[in-house]
Amino acid sequence: QLQLVESGGGLVQPGGSLRLSCAASGFSLDNYHIGWFRQAPGKEREGVSCFSRSGGSTKYADSVKGRFTISRDNAKNTVYLQMNSLKPEDTAVYYCAAERASLISRCVLPGKYDYWGQGTQVTVSS
Repeated sequence: QLQLVESGGGLVQPGGSLRLSCAASGFSLDNYHIGWFRQAPGKEREGVSCFSRSGGSTKYADSVKGRFTISRDNAKNTVYLQMNSLKPEDTAVYYCAAERASLISRCVLPGKYDYWGQGTQVTVSS
């Protein structure tokens, strides 16, 4: 059974940092593009970042460029989203997702992701 499980969310003060994890089971993440998305109350889901299957390409939403970093640990079958300099507007439920992909393709946002995790809440507040 293919499953994605996010963790690492929580409450943090503005300017603080969090690292989200997305652990996969039932399949190997290095055969998929992996994306991070977020949805705040009353807002549409937003693509935050993605990591291409090949490992050679990443993308970021303009709102997080320079603050967030996506990475993948193949040995742990886990993708991470390091979030620094957090702002109140980063408050949302964060989801990871996996998209079947060829080795030569590059991830895009929002893309067409096949598998989704249950989400983890990130709250940035003083």
